[in-house]
Amino acid sequence: MIQMPSIRVNENLHIVLWLVKDLAWLMEFRLLGALMVAPTLAMSFFITWQCRAERRELVHAIAVIFWILANSTWMIGDFYFGMRGHGLAQAFFIGGLTLLAVYYLVVLPVAYRRRNARATNG
Repeated sequence: MIQMPSIRVNENLHIVLWLVKDLAWLMEFRLLGALMVAPTLAMSFFITWQCRAERRELVHAIAVIFWILANSTWMIGDFYFGMRGHGLAQAFFIGGLTLLAVYYLVVLPVAYRRRNARATNG
């Protein structure tokens, strides 16, 4: 049986992919930067799938997907569309921040109150 690498191993590989993508952006290696979007996104989706059983980790993994989408959109816009990707990149950044805000300001407090109500009543 083949054993899947741990989430931590995949997160570390993901960081390497992301750094290569961003270094290519910084150094204006357009082809390398564009090519690195796919494996970086693929790894983030795989990590998200691995985190699906734990809500807290899942929410953060989805926020990372938004971040990479924003970052990649920004880079592709800079490279190929005369720096016209900022609006879409902003939408992805705001999407990730909104997800985290809902989680921390709504989901966690509701879960905390329910847990305390059960502890008091049970």
